[in-house]
Amino acid sequence: MTSERISGERAMTPFAHALREAIDARRMTLSRLHERLSDRGNAVSMATLSYWRSGARRPEGAQSLAAVTDIEDLLGLDPGSLTGRLGPTLRTGPLGPTAFPFDEQSLEERVRDTFIAMGATYPDPTRELSIHAVTDVGADHGIVRRTTRLVVQGTAGVISAIPFVEITHGIPTESPTFTALGGGRIATTHTDPSRTVHGFLFALDRPITTPEATVIEWSVDYPPGFPEGDGSGHGIALQCRELLLWTRFHPDAIPVWIEEVEETPAGEVVVPRTLDGGSSLHAVRRSFGPGSLALRWGWEPRLA
Repeated sequence: MTSERISGERAMTPFAHALREAIDARRMTLSRLHERLSDRGNAVSMATLSYWRSGARRPEGAQSLAAVTDIEDLLGLDPGSLTGRLGPTLRTGPLGPTAFPFDEQSLEERVRDTFIAMGATYPDPTRELSIHAVTDVGADHGIVRRTTRLVVQGTAGVISAIPFVEITHGIPTESPTFTALGGGRIATTHTDPSRTVHGFLFALDRPITTPEATVIEWSVDYPPGFPEGDGSGHGIALQCRELLLWTRFHPDAIPVWIEEVEETPAGEVVVPRTLDGGSSLHAVRRSFGPGSLALRWGWEPRLA
């Protein structure tokens, strides 16, 4: 049974008001409600019921929510009368360990410097819950565009902007063009002096308060001469629920070889992949991170 303590100034929530009024209207004591819940196999304590009624705590977790559903029935309320007043969860959920997704200290330093140059903190107080990244490869073998859609959650305080970076490992390049497609705007950009880390600050349409989440989407358009076959990848510092990479090749740019590369604190795992006559390929991970996942490819046969 899980419940979350609420500060005094926020105590009388809509849920607490509705529960108190329903109990009073039915002239049911907490001890009687506790008895009837126990008869149904819900082991919610008297203290917890009292906390819920006063607003000092709120139900969190599957077992507590099941108890609230039973309370609605026992008090003769319409389904959702109480659960519908709970609002969003007050917990971020388990965050797991935090780690820079690539095993390279100098790269982490460049990323940190880029964050700071854009006015962001490092590490960033958010986590990516769901990532869908689509990469398009053109007829000239160059990456044309990458579009990313994220469900991102605050992990500390109020979040009004989120920093991101594009990395070319060891290859200096011009900065790509970043375009916000939904959920906010590009507030500023910065390229590290090494020209291998290109950052942008995504200002949200509306600030979110932890543990609130929001959806954002952006695209990256790559300049001519951007490294061919650099691959499509995404790195995360905290565990996500789902990471999906989808790479689409122009019919005139089907690679000779392609592989999936997973890098975590446990090491690197490389798995050969094939298109099987198609022109696109995806890789997916659930409950993944910290670490990175990428697809790499090439147009020249590899030496044995």
